[in-house]
Amino acid sequence: MTTTQPAATQAAARTVLVVEDEASLASTLSYNLRKNGFNVVSAADGLEGLHAARRERPDVVILDLMLPKMDGLEVCRKIRADSDVPILMLTAKSEELDKIVGLEMGADDYLTKPFSMRELMARVRALLRRTATRESDDSSSIRTGDLSLDLRGRVVVRLGKEVTLKPKEFDLLFFLARNAGQVFTREQLLENVWGYDFYGGSRTVDVHVRWLREKLEETPAHPRHLLTVRGVGYKFIK
Repeated sequence: MTTTQPAATQAAARTVLVVEDEASLASTLSYNLRKNGFNVVSAADGLEGLHAARRERPDVVILDLMLPKMDGLEVCRKIRADSDVPILMLTAKSEELDKIVGLEMGADDYLTKPFSMRELMARVRALLRRTATRESDDSSSIRTGDLSLDLRGRVVVRLGKEVTLKPKEFDLLFFLARNAGQVFTREQLLENVWGYDFYGGSRTVDVHVRWLREKLEETPAHPRHLLTVRGVGYKFIK
């Protein structure tokens, strides 16, 4: 593992963990991140990346899907078990299934290779903005019917029992609940919850809504809270 910093590192510089076994790409990522003011920690395999995530406590993790010793999905799952750090997954595969599995494991975002450094930087900054917004939000709790949401503790309780949600599931639910009754298009949800215009399509919103319904609705096929507005998007009803 190597740690590199820009020549004039600021005390508040954010740290990005890059877990990538392709040496040339890892070098390019590290160079561009340092150039944009980030501290960089790098790891060349999944097991080393997992140890680095637990030891260094980075602000963002850039994680390749195909890694030696431990694949990216398993690394993502293990990191997510004890940390809410934003995870950006890199994959050479374009199939929708691979992207959805990555999201199921707890990844916040993904990029399909090849990609531009400009787009990657935009994604990293968007993840950091979402984290900052989440931490500074004054509306820290919402109670509605059989649901209770606590932003600071990132806890959801339904009928007196805590419900385990993935990070983006919680973010999406809290955003909709905080704006109860308002209809949002998929594109608006991507921009407000994911923090940017999602280049890979809007299906990820549908997937997350489906997961939320399965966990929170008594009858997922006939939801009470998370409603579809046909031809437009989604809204939350108290």
